[in-house]
Amino acid sequence: MTAQRCQLASSISLILLITLCLAWEGWLAPLRPGGSWMILKGAILLLPLFGILRGKRYTYKWLSLLIQFYLLEGLLRATTEHGLPQWLAIGETLLSTTLFVSLILYIRSTRNTPQKEKAAQSN
Repeated sequence: MTAQRCQLASSISLILLITLCLAWEGWLAPLRPGGSWMILKGAILLLPLFGILRGKRYTYKWLSLLIQFYLLEGLLRATTEHGLPQWLAIGETLLSTTLFVSLILYIRSTRNTPQKEKAAQSN
C-alpha cells in the first residue's frame, strides 16, 4: 500500500471518527440528556487533523498512540451497552482500528531505510 493511499485512508477514517464522536455524545445517544462533557473526546481529535491532512509523519506517530484509547473505549462500551450506544461503539471500534492500521502503514511506508538513504546520497 502506498503512502498516498495510507494518508487518504487515515484522513477519511479520522474525519469519520470525529463526526461519529461528536454526533454520538451531542445528539444521538449522550450519557446525559441534552449532551455531556464526553463530547470533548471528539473535539480532541481535531488537534491532529491538519497534521494528518498534510502528511506530517510526527503527527501520525503520536496519533497512533492516542487512538488506542478510542479503541479501548469503543470495545468497552460495545460490550457493556445495548441498543444504539452499542452500535455506535462498534462503529467507533471499527473506525479506530482502521485509523490505527492506516497510521502504522503510513509510518512504515515513509520511513528512511538504509537503501533509500544510499540512493538519495548517490544522486
